Amino acid sequence: MIAPPMATAPRLRFAPSPTGSLHIGGARTALYNWLYARRHGGTFILRIEDTDVERNRPELVDQILEAMTWLGLTWDEGPYRQSDRYDLYRDAAARLLAEGKAYRAFETPEEIEAGRKAAELAGTAYRYSGAGRAIPKEESDRRAAAGEPFVVRLKMPSETIVVEDLVQGRCEFPPDVLDDFVLVRSDGHPLYHFSVCVDDVAMEITHVVRGVDHLANTPKHVALFRALGAEPPRFAHLGMILGADGKKLSKRHGAAGVEEFRAQGFLPEALVNFVALLGWSPGGDRERMTLEEMAALFSIERIGPSPSRFDHEKLTWLNGQYLQDVPAARLVALLAPFGLPGRDAATLERAVALHRSRCRTLVELAGALTVYGADPSTYDPAGLKKFGKPGTADLLRSFAERAGAAAPFTHAVLEEGARALAAERGIKLGDLAQPVRLALTGTLASPPLFELIEVLGAETSLRRVLALASFLEAGGGDGTPHEAS
Repeated sequence: MIAPPMATAPRLRFAPSPTGSLHIGGARTALYNWLYARRHGGTFILRIEDTDVERNRPELVDQILEAMTWLGLTWDEGPYRQSDRYDLYRDAAARLLAEGKAYRAFETPEEIEAGRKAAELAGTAYRYSGAGRAIPKEESDRRAAAGEPFVVRLKMPSETIVVEDLVQGRCEFPPDVLDDFVLVRSDGHPLYHFSVCVDDVAMEITHVVRGVDHLANTPKHVALFRALGAEPPRFAHLGMILGADGKKLSKRHGAAGVEEFRAQGFLPEALVNFVALLGWSPGGDRERMTLEEMAALFSIERIGPSPSRFDHEKLTWLNGQYLQDVPAARLVALLAPFGLPGRDAATLERAVALHRSRCRTLVELAGALTVYGADPSTYDPAGLKKFGKPGTADLLRSFAERAGAAAPFTHAVLEEGARALAAERGIKLGDLAQPVRLALTGTLASPPLFELIEVLGAETSLRRVLALASFLEAGGGDGTPHEAS
């Protein structure tokens, strides 16, 4: 059950930049914001931060929106685009200049670079000198009106900024590590720190939940919120996500975009469940949860500050667990992009129900269903070597004759007939079942054989059994990887 609303309903946002796809870290950030908003009857806002014109890839916006929709993370407001809000940023910059909370700085890029090199040679971190602060307003206005290039910088307070982070705890930032940072570039474009805070104020954001890599930016944002006349939101910085080896998550660990996990055959409910547990604990031994169940249990207090590890094997296992519970009709629909054999819907539904216990992803399941397509074109050499002995062809023909007479054509009747035939021949059931399995699949591995025969149907099953019998009679049982006829 969702918790009752707070005195002031929270407003949270997820603000991706279209410079890359929605990756696991971004998906977790979106999810935690979504869960907190749902838990407390708040509002979840989607905002596209697309002011970085050099790195933006507009086509990725639709990809991000589709990935979030696929995960079930629907938004209440938006998507807002920062590129549509430049007037808001210009007005805010003009107001900060008029109130003396920001100033124009006229240093050239060459002068700034010289300062950076001097700091590097001195072995110190570069900090802007603050020279622009000393320029009288009248001179600053005159130089700007004359067309001299300038940036707009915020006057940082000369005090320690304290952030009571909801995940990382109390964080203090002394003034000697903070300098007057740039709000607006010389070409008039707002920088990230400025536009994000102006938007957060305009959208009345109450909580900012994001990755710990943004923690160092937070004192700048706190100062900027105050300069804009707004109370800073509550901050919650999430621990890093590491690979299973404890190193920073990368492509080799599976740090793929959400759409790549979708293409690999993962279910959205499994992926979102797995991502939720990368830093948050619902309590007890609970692992499998729906979005609704997560929202009812979610609390920032149960998010740990330490890094979490991305375990691809656990994700695959969890996906396999979900795969067992998906209704067969939905599974068939989900499998369509991965290729399905030309069978009717009822047969495909029976097939996925039979095979899914052996599969962990949709890709694996789609591969398993190829047995319902074309007849085997080759036979496993090890299977031929073991079962391609004299008498196997006759055994297969006897099985085909008995199976063809099975009425009804069900796995129970088929198994009963096979057991009777094995008893008559004085052999174990496996010595009959394995050559039949080889005939049906080309391999010695399959789900329960008689259920497979029932779903394949009499015509297909008998044709394949007789094909292997003919192949063996033609001398194909010598253990080499022969083509089936």
